[in-house]
This record gives sequence, structure tokens and C-alpha cells, in this order.
Amino acid sequence: MVRCSRQGRSGTAQGRRLTPSPPGDRGGHRLGGVGGQENTVLIRRAEPADAPEAIRVFRSSRTAAAAYLPSAAHTAAEDEEFVRGVLIAERQTWLAVDGDGPAAGLLSLSPGWIDQLYVAPEYWGRGVGTLLLGHAKALQPSGLQLWTFESNLGARRFYERHRFVAVERTDGAGNEERAPDVRYAWSGS
Repeated sequence: MVRCSRQGRSGTAQGRRLTPSPPGDRGGHRLGGVGGQENTVLIRRAEPADAPEAIRVFRSSRTAAAAYLPSAAHTAAEDEEFVRGVLIAERQTWLAVDGDGPAAGLLSLSPGWIDQLYVAPEYWGRGVGTLLLGHAKALQPSGLQLWTFESNLGARRFYERHRFVAVERTDGAGNEERAPDVRYAWSGS
């Protein structure tokens, strides 16, 4: 199955801070939590056993952002097959994992592209999107592109804050949802 979704949603910092973790913390990052508690989020490559968590992040983020997005073009079963059979099996897909707890976010890359960037709704506004985007930039420092829906103003503001520039707008004829979208590019470090 070929799938060409052009949507990414990420959390943004809203009064909580993303700070580097102390040395020896295996590359984790401390994210400000609710009530002064900190969470350690690690980014690691997604494996087949991670499919249920990756699917949960993928679906819950789209569901929570439904007011800003066109109707889903796929069933839950098709989304599950896409995450298992394409994102995890064929692409560079990474999870932001909250310590030993649930996945907080999902990032999928192909050469020069961010294919998917989703943050679980319970982690919106806690720096997870920024963390995943920084990981993508570190892995592909010569530049990245991505598509997002024109109606997804939160995602567009997020990418623009992180030095992505709108380089193309379409009427949506080329995406499965048939919704206007915007291609963003980051020229590299």
C-alpha cells in the first residue's frame, strides 16, 4: 500500500521547559511536567514490538487535532498496517518514550524528509515536538522538508518557530485527503 499523508502535529513549549539531562542519563532529556515534576524522555528507534504504542500516538494525535485537520482518509486497520508495515518496517522511525512509560511522540524520516511527526495529546505543550524535531535535524543536518495541512495552524507556527520556511502551497489535489497543504523546508545548520 502506498500512503502519502502530509500531516505533522507537534507540541510546543507553553510555560514548561525542555532542559538537557545530566551526564550519564543515556541521552534522555528532562521535560518539565505538571506540578513541578520532571519527566525524562528518551528518543529511540522504533522496533516491531513498539507498534501498539506508535499506533496509539499516531491515532490519538490525529483524533485530538481533528478540528484542525481534514477527515482521515484511512480506517483504523489501515493506519495500523501503515504504522507496522511502512513506518516501522521500512522507514527510520523514532519514538520519544517517557522513561519506562508510554510513548510521548513519533518521528518518521526518509532521506531529506520528515514523513510523520506526532505527539500524544497528553504531552502537547511539554517540549516533545521540539525534542523530536531537534533529533531529525541532528540526523539530517543538510536540510529537511515536510508537508502539513494549511488548516493546521499550530503545526505551521511550530515549524516556522524552528526555522522552517513555507516553499510551496497546493490545493490538495496531490494528497489523499484532498485538502490544501503547505510544503516547508529547513535549509540545514
